[in-house]
Amino acid sequence: MNSIVPAPIARQPWQMLIPLFALVAFGAAVLFSAAGGHMQPFATSHLFRFAVFLTMASAMTLFQRPLVQFVAYPIYGVVLVLLMAVEAIGAMGGGSQRWLNLGPLVLQPSELMKPAVVLALAHFYQSLPAGMINTWRAIIPAGALIAVPMALVLLQPDLGTSLAIAFGGVVVMFLAGLPMRWFVAGGAVAAVVAPLAFFFGLKEYQQRRVTTFL
Repeated sequence: MNSIVPAPIARQPWQMLIPLFALVAFGAAVLFSAAGGHMQPFATSHLFRFAVFLTMASAMTLFQRPLVQFVAYPIYGVVLVLLMAVEAIGAMGGGSQRWLNLGPLVLQPSELMKPAVVLALAHFYQSLPAGMINTWRAIIPAGALIAVPMALVLLQPDLGTSLAIAFGGVVVMFLAGLPMRWFVAGGAVAAVVAPLAFFFGLKEYQQRRVTTFL
């Protein structure tokens, strides 16, 4: 393969990038539908933010691994505090409370949590002894790292971003080598819970977005 595809392209982690691109495309399609078949204003800004964060992630690959490991948990912690601050002093807009007004800068911490949770989980699994990858110790702390920011984002409310955080976390779990039976079981639970969440957990406008996309 390396003789056909240039080495810089061939050595990219495509097993992670392909699901990521699929998620971004899915999100753009949902936003396109929510805007009545228009790219503006939601889908375009969504793709722009992804391009910015992809550039940042590419730049981070140039850093030494010890540095990335050193900052993974602090970055996660700082963004988590920002999410809590949103609940206390966040600015309202469009019926949701998602932003921190920092004078000339308006910050949306939930977007920062997408890469932060991936960094934190990658560091967690890198530090976990190989023999424990098949034990509950590999899933319970990781589940907490995902569930806490998900809950805070759902309170805003922002269902799409909370699902994106969960998806990023699950991809890291898969790449870490967790047993496939756990993913099958999780998928089965999700298939049962999803209809209940749709009818009893989602607001009417969220239900309309789902049905519009489908």
